[in-house]
Amino acid sequence: MPHRKRPTLRDIAPDAYRAVSGVEAYIGHCGLEKSLIELVKMRASQINACAFCLDMHSRHARAGGETEQRLYLLDAWREAPFYTERERAALAWTEHLTRLPAAQPPDAARDTLTGSFSPAEIANLTVLIGLINLWNRIAVGGGYHLEAA
Repeated sequence: MPHRKRPTLRDIAPDAYRAVSGVEAYIGHCGLEKSLIELVKMRASQINACAFCLDMHSRHARAGGETEQRLYLLDAWREAPFYTERERAALAWTEHLTRLPAAQPPDAARDTLTGSFSPAEIANLTVLIGLINLWNRIAVGGGYHLEAA
């Protein structure tokens, strides 16, 4: 059964959409690798069960050369040998910031980041994680649906 087309954030609050899109444009040019950006977006979207964003970012990742195997195993990245130390640090940080435990993120996760990322990259990665979590909430809260192929 097709879903009724709902107004989107762009329709309802165009200034808010432009502001969020502006942060998205910044992330796209902040120096983080495109492949890393898509992996982070995919992992946060898996945690948040955002089908709309998972579909979009899996397509973007594949178009950027990402392998099916790495996308399929992303949910089990700790056990899969296909991710770099830098990607693993970013994925761990993604999980900590997406799930926001009652306590601060463990020092071990922060320490792992400092071995793979500069302070500016950590700041940009943190903004990226916050941004994809915002997009997930916009998509899920706004009732964004996938269209059947």
